Amino acid sequence: MATDVRQPRETDVSASSSHPSLDYYLMLAQRHHETVAAEPVGILVEEFTLASDHTALALGSARWTPPDGWVGAAPLSQRVRTDAVLRGRTVTADRDEVAQVYRRLGGGDLPDEPTLRSHFGAAVSLATAPPLRLGSGEVAEGFHDTRFYRILFASDLSEDGLARLRAGWRMRVPAEADEPRARVFGTAQLRVADDLFVWDLRRIGPGVAWCLDLTANFGDGRTDRIEPVLRGLMAVMRQQGLIPVTIERFS
Repeated sequence: MATDVRQPRETDVSASSSHPSLDYYLMLAQRHHETVAAEPVGILVEEFTLASDHTALALGSARWTPPDGWVGAAPLSQRVRTDAVLRGRTVTADRDEVAQVYRRLGGGDLPDEPTLRSHFGAAVSLATAPPLRLGSGEVAEGFHDTRFYRILFASDLSEDGLARLRAGWRMRVPAEADEPRARVFGTAQLRVADDLFVWDLRRIGPGVAWCLDLTANFGDGRTDRIEPVLRGLMAVMRQQGLIPVTIERFS
């Protein structure tokens, strides 16, 4: 599966701001013997809907298998995030990889993304609440507004995946990152126009979950530049096999 990791650039986020792409997964057959590699038997496509403050509002999805074709997949999307066994048979992929599997399994040409969205059933509603007010709530000096977000991911991050994220994002690694009880494993930042985005890569319990804690400093009255940054960060984490669960806002 794809493992390329790049530091997001302003050109990247600008290109993805108006037409966010779907998230693609391959569903593998259940292994009967650990020595036998599982083969893809289906496809899952998903998309987060973001609220006006760019928190996750809902998750739409559809799955495809040769017997059933395209059907809505809300229950499957929920189970992938709560069932470790099923998650172990769910592999993040890009569109080209999925297109090859789709053709190999007899589906022909993979439909375009508007068509795939038309197969979404009822979306999974994600819990929403007013932002928690953590910290002083003060706006960073020199900026118009400051907000704090958390992007939560299911699954674990391998040592190789961690190394690729650190290198690709040119992260500052804290001195205590190698300690057994360490939680923050690196910090990176990105400037987009007058905005400054800073994120910490954080582990939430060993082998349980990971998150990106993002501080968004807005240089003017606009806050729309954050959406492509949030989606870009999720995409890079997906390249390392993690499955996004939600986007929360703390202030």
